[in-house]
Amino acid sequence: MEFILRRDRIIVAAALAALTALAWTYVLWLAADMDMGGMEMSGFRMIPAGIGIMAPALAPWQGTEFVYAFAMWAVMMVGMMTPSAAPMILIYARVGRQASAQGKPFAATGWFATGYLLAWVGFALVATAAQWALDRTALLNPKMASASQVFGGIVLIAAGVYQWTPLKDICLTQCQSPLLFIQRLGGFHRDPSGSLLLGLRHGAYCVGCCWVVMALLFVGGVMNVLWIATISAFVLVEKIVPVGRLISRSAGVGFVAAGTWLALGL
Repeated sequence: MEFILRRDRIIVAAALAALTALAWTYVLWLAADMDMGGMEMSGFRMIPAGIGIMAPALAPWQGTEFVYAFAMWAVMMVGMMTPSAAPMILIYARVGRQASAQGKPFAATGWFATGYLLAWVGFALVATAAQWALDRTALLNPKMASASQVFGGIVLIAAGVYQWTPLKDICLTQCQSPLLFIQRLGGFHRDPSGSLLLGLRHGAYCVGCCWVVMALLFVGGVMNVLWIATISAFVLVEKIVPVGRLISRSAGVGFVAAGTWLALGL
């Protein structure tokens, strides 16, 4: 039985690693396309399609551009958030296998994981709409980074303040203690719909925990790979280390200081 449990964990872990790798490969492909070898893009904006599509900066978005931008955000969220969700998903797989051995199987692990990622796909849709709005108001440059020091400073300050709010505390606690989260909601589910909803609710707490930090992508650049990796690592660390709350609040102070410095042009 222990061999079977270990094998299941390895399979699930390998699947999560492969999903993360594929998502990051797509992000790197888009980032390379956005770079275009340093090509001058004044008066144009890049469409994140991976095939060198540009549009006049002042031209309205078309439906195709919105779809490409949404796909970029959705895949990027999968790549960034799957590692931090892995502990919870592995717990589900382990407990699910034990329940199967007792003749009381849960819904497949994939249902729970899909629910979690759907929450972030929903966030991706909101982020795409926000990008559209920021682009219309000329607050983003052609590489999808902040074109205004004041705007960038305000986002950093907002992210820093949010790190100290009660809502952040509540959401981070749910993400840091997955078993308590499951027990509070009545345990795991046998039916796929119940498992999907459970994963969706867990993902919603993670969105509530990290959404303002994700907004920092608009400051450093939505396709800045180093910036994406830094935010991803920060989100992972604050969720899995015992002093994650201290890290979160300390970062909040740093965000406010950096935002103030940027907004004032110091």
